[in-house]
Amino acid sequence: MTISPIESGERCMQRVTNCILINNGSILLLKKPRRGWYAIPGGKMEQGELVKEAVLREYSEETGLRLVEPQLCGIFTFSIYEADKLIREWMMFTFRATSYEGELIHACPEGDLEWVPIDSIPSLPMAEGDRSIFEHVLQSEQILYGNFSYTTDDKLLASKLDPAGN
Repeated sequence: MTISPIESGERCMQRVTNCILINNGSILLLKKPRRGWYAIPGGKMEQGELVKEAVLREYSEETGLRLVEPQLCGIFTFSIYEADKLIREWMMFTFRATSYEGELIHACPEGDLEWVPIDSIPSLPMAEGDRSIFEHVLQSEQILYGNFSYTTDDKLLASKLDPAGN
């Protein structure tokens, strides 16, 4: 019998998906109420779910929109530290899409949905690592791989990206 990490008390890495939806020179973002920061719509994967299934489901749940042919554009790990101790890890699969179906919902429990002009993205309040993700996705078709380390109060401690220079 194999013991799962949950049963043995080991830390599990949470898996999340999100998608940068680009349409008419704007990106649909979620403004989170806790800090007023902007984030890419998405959420946690369910057990046994494929990554692409998760992004389609999560995006639809948060926005009411059905993504058409989202393409994987980034895979990232996040490590959260409290007083130099690792307390949480998660892996994020970021997609890009330029087409969708459906109508945007008026009320999202996660925050306010807003179409933001691409040229306004760099000046928005957001997690610092997200700036690197946007910069790459808006300039390159290559998949970006990265690692970000944060404190529990969302201060970026370190990051590493491949391809480097983005």
